[in-house]
Amino acid sequence: MSHNPIDADPAGPSAEVYLLGTISFAQLLFLQEAVVEHVHGRPDGQVGLLLCEHPPLITVGRAGSAADVRTHAGLIRHGQIEVRWVKRGGGTIVHAPGQLAVYPIVPLRWHGFSVGEFVDLLETALVRTLQALGFQVERRASQPGVFGRSGLLAPVGLAVRHWVTCHGAFINIAPPMGLFHLLSYQNDPARRMGSLAAEQRKPVPPTTVRAELIAQLTETLGLGRYHLHTGHPLLRHPPARR
Repeated sequence: MSHNPIDADPAGPSAEVYLLGTISFAQLLFLQEAVVEHVHGRPDGQVGLLLCEHPPLITVGRAGSAADVRTHAGLIRHGQIEVRWVKRGGGTIVHAPGQLAVYPIVPLRWHGFSVGEFVDLLETALVRTLQALGFQVERRASQPGVFGRSGLLAPVGLAVRHWVTCHGAFINIAPPMGLFHLLSYQNDPARRMGSLAAEQRKPVPPTTVRAELIAQLTETLGLGRYHLHTGHPLLRHPPARR
């Protein structure tokens, strides 16, 4: 596991950033639960940030419903893409390679954030990230997340455990756009999913998006420093499916 400290202000709380590559959703849930417990038990306000991609699947949050998913589609009917109901806010989200999954694990009380304030900070960091990369984006009062010309670029769906945040945001960099048609509302201009690749019609390096997101999110949250880790020791032994 590599470990490269980057210190902006050593006096402030830190973020431990884990670059996980592509992992299953079961692995994510296992690791997320462990990091939530770790952060909850610390006295120093340390933040965990899990960054990864997932194999294709659909998750349905508290604002989603079965009607969002085209259950008759062959990929779903034949079990090639899993549909999971998840205890988080937000709606129905398609996950796939080419989407950067962002899981910030933040002790709200230590930092003095309400849930609403944290959602605002997270969306602000997403907007700043994409604007810094040259994209014209906006937030909408009707739906959480960040939107561009092609649609919803970064859906947001959070949960809170012991006043520590989990789940998070999902930046569509260059996922297979055909998978979004598994959603019943993909043809609705007000709700459809978009991607950074569709915005500018050329490749967007995922590492560039990731680096900018780390910088913007840690700055927006007022963190003094962050440390980058490749992988996580708890994932050396894959958990059983949950």
